[in-house]
Order: sequence, then C-alpha cells, then structure tokens
Amino acid sequence: MNDTLVRAMSCDGWIKATAVSSRGIVERARGMQHSSPIATAALGRLLTAASMIGNMQKIDNGSVTLQIKGSGPLGTLLAVSDAAGNVRGYVQHPAVPTIEKYPGKLDVGAAVGCNGQLTVIRDLQMKEPYVGSIPLVSGEIAEDITAYFVQSEQVPTACALGVLVDTDQSVRAAGGYLIQILPGCPDEVIDQIEAGIARAGAVTQMLDRAMSPAQLLQTVLEGVELELLETVPVEYRCYCSRERVERALISLGAGELRQMAEDGQTERVECQFCDKVYEFDPAQLRALADEAVGRPTEEANH
Repeated sequence: MNDTLVRAMSCDGWIKATAVSSRGIVERARGMQHSSPIATAALGRLLTAASMIGNMQKIDNGSVTLQIKGSGPLGTLLAVSDAAGNVRGYVQHPAVPTIEKYPGKLDVGAAVGCNGQLTVIRDLQMKEPYVGSIPLVSGEIAEDITAYFVQSEQVPTACALGVLVDTDQSVRAAGGYLIQILPGCPDEVIDQIEAGIARAGAVTQMLDRAMSPAQLLQTVLEGVELELLETVPVEYRCYCSRERVERALISLGAGELRQMAEDGQTERVECQFCDKVYEFDPAQLRALADEAVGRPTEEANH
C-alpha cells in the first residue's frame, strides 16, 4: 500500500484532524541512512510529523522544517516537508545501538534525550520564515510536537506517532495522527475527544492492524461526524539537483574552489537527504571558480 495522507474536519467545525500512513517513507529513509532500529523509529516519527504539519499549511511552494537537537546519542534529527506532505530528513548518528524500555519496546526518548530543543521553521513564502522553539518535553517526539503547538501556537493538540520495526530491521508499519481543537470548542466535545483517544489505545497497535489514515481518525474520533477534505499520496522526496550543488560550491568562493582543483582529485558531494552523489572533476571546479569571481557572497548563496 502506498503512503497516504488524509485531512479532515468535524462537521460541527470544532476539530481539524490529519492522519498519515508513512511506512514507505520511513523504509526509504532507513535504507538510505542504514539506520539502526532506534534511529529508524526516531527519524520515522519526525518524518511522519513533518508530513502532516507540512500538508496543513496549504501554502504553495511553502515548507516546514522540524529540527530536534537532543542530549541523547542520536544527535540532531531533521525533517523537511513540502506543502503536499512529501518529506525528506536525516539523523546525525544513524548507527546508535538499540535502547529498550523493556524487551521489545524501543526507548526513543532515551535515544533522542529529554534535554534539548525542538525547532519548527515555517517557510510561508514571505520575506522571513517563522521560527518557533521549545525545550524538549520527553524526546518521544509526539509529546514534544504536542507541547510545541500548545506553547508556541496556543493550539490544543493531540499527536500520536508510531514506527514498528520488524525483526529484520525493516519498517513493518509507520504513521500517525494529529488532532487540533479550534477556539470556542465546547468542553463536552473536548471530553469526547479525550475519551476516544484513550479508548483507541496506542497508535502502533492500530498501524499494525493495517488501518488506513481515514480509519485511524474514525477510530480515535469515534462518535464525531467527520468530513474528509483531502486524500493525497505522499512520499520520501528530495529536491537536490546538480544545479543546487553547484550554487553551494560557488558560495565557497573562487580561492577555495581553485585550491580544490589544484589537488587534482574529483570532489564527491553527497546529499545529506538522499543517496545521490555529485562529482566534480578539477576542470569543472575551475569553471565554477571562474563563475565565482566577482560574485558577492550573498548572490552566490541564492
């Protein structure tokens, strides 16, 4: 089954909700990063959250970046989503050995670390992006996303993220949901939502039963009449290109590029988000150095 994202709203207008199945996305990331199960679970949760938040923006050519810098052994985690919910990302230390809370239960919070910061960068195609940061609550990621919305955007939110890693280290299931309460929502509706979330149980169990995103929302929001607004395919998608890499190299300046060319070696530039490698031989580096001559640094960075 291909990865799918569903966006919905309650017919009474008090609730908006998003859910996504992201097994393919997380498996693609795992394959490129060669990540251990604990790194796969952590990065998979962040990619899943980024997909839902990115899709919620509905800004043409906009993007959302989620960055976690925790005190745990995984180091920095980064996920970037476009406006449709297609994502890319990486984990700084993908080979971290498995950490378990108990046999069979990965301890993502310990691997991420509860001391650190979650930063959300929203590129809304304005002059400057919106940047919000909060201290990590637990490192479990879903709880940190929930806290971010409450603290930085004053939106009551319930977020659940799950990644199940199989015995062969492949991704068996992944996905999640994000439910938000709009201003003025009656207390009885909030109570109903909280009861539904508690009744539904862990999202990983629902994902392991192969529930679709729509079924996730219908299960968690049992008794709430929902209108499905959008169902779209999502995927792991990197926007790197040789032209972008050339611009990045030009920003280094003519002097450094010429020094690289003098070394006589072909330079290999690997994309941190995907498995593409771009090669530049000495002649190509000299051509880029010539292009960099006289160009202001600011121009080279655009």
